[in-house]
Amino acid sequence: MLGWFRKLLPREDKFFDLFERHSRTVVGGAEALEKLLAGQDVERWASEIVRLENEADAITAEVLLAVRRSFITPFDRSDIQDLIQSMDDAIDMMHKTVKTVRLFERTEFDPLMQEMGTMIAAAARLVAEAIPLLGKVGQNVPRLTSIAREIKKLEDHSDDVHEQGLKDLFHRHSGGDAMAFIVGKEIYSQLEKVVDRFEDVANEISGIVVENV
Repeated sequence: MLGWFRKLLPREDKFFDLFERHSRTVVGGAEALEKLLAGQDVERWASEIVRLENEADAITAEVLLAVRRSFITPFDRSDIQDLIQSMDDAIDMMHKTVKTVRLFERTEFDPLMQEMGTMIAAAARLVAEAIPLLGKVGQNVPRLTSIAREIKKLEDHSDDVHEQGLKDLFHRHSGGDAMAFIVGKEIYSQLEKVVDRFEDVANEISGIVVENV
């Protein structure tokens, strides 16, 4: 009965505008991280990630406030909160990576770190594709399901790249520069956590699909 009643009332579509704005900050941050890891003007791209992370935080706060103030939401309030928070966690983790890069003044990065940066950018673009499709979940189930699956495949691959990166670090530094190993290990760990956060977004998307079809 409640579900039928909700369908008769106007939807709060502003949530999708906010989600799309946030997804654009996530894509921007991921693409900046990819360029940073390529060694292209590291400080410029680090600053861009910080700027976008602050913008993303403001959008997240706006979404959470809108959830409290809105009578009608496009889907369950807890799903809205979990989705925006999982997206925000992804760009927060990019910011943490920037902090490590700045702290240890890194300007060069391993090829496998760069590969992880490429995967992060790919995952971010998939999320940005998925967000507008949530406006009409029933019509977009196949593509939303495919996107979630593609993100999970990226996460699986990143696990392998992360492991290989640590092995390479160990072989390179086991007899010498322990600090280089520690810093490299930390960067790999943070990059892996960024991809993990995108898997969390994929899981939230899958949950919304299941609950709204």
